[in-house]
Amino acid sequence: QVQLVESGGGLVQAGGSLRLSCAASGRTFSSYAMGWFRQAPGKEREFVAAINWRGSSTYYADSVKGRSAISRDNAKNTLYLQMNSLKPEDTAVYYCAADRTGTTISTAPSRYDYWGQGTQVTVSS
Repeated sequence: QVQLVESGGGLVQAGGSLRLSCAASGRTFSSYAMGWFRQAPGKEREFVAAINWRGSSTYYADSVKGRSAISRDNAKNTLYLQMNSLKPEDTAVYYCAADRTGTTISTAPSRYDYWGQGTQVTVSS
């Protein structure tokens, strides 16, 4: 089992940047595929980005492609999401999630086995 704790959220003006982090406990982090999801008030949780266990494969939602970068440091048991050119519509609670499958990337929340509690990102116009 792995426990996930997100950090790095906050209030930022449109056009600004944030770097989210997700610290994982346990020795199996490096074997998991990881993903970032977000949920805005009144909306369903949606996929943002994902990365396989090695960090050699990534995938992004169209809404953030070109503005965001997902990465991981397996030595530090940490997942990152760098977000640039933020827009008000990026406002949401951001969650990291772990998929025990490891080698493949999924955009479906149901594929992920472990979730963090989330970190709030608010982008003002």
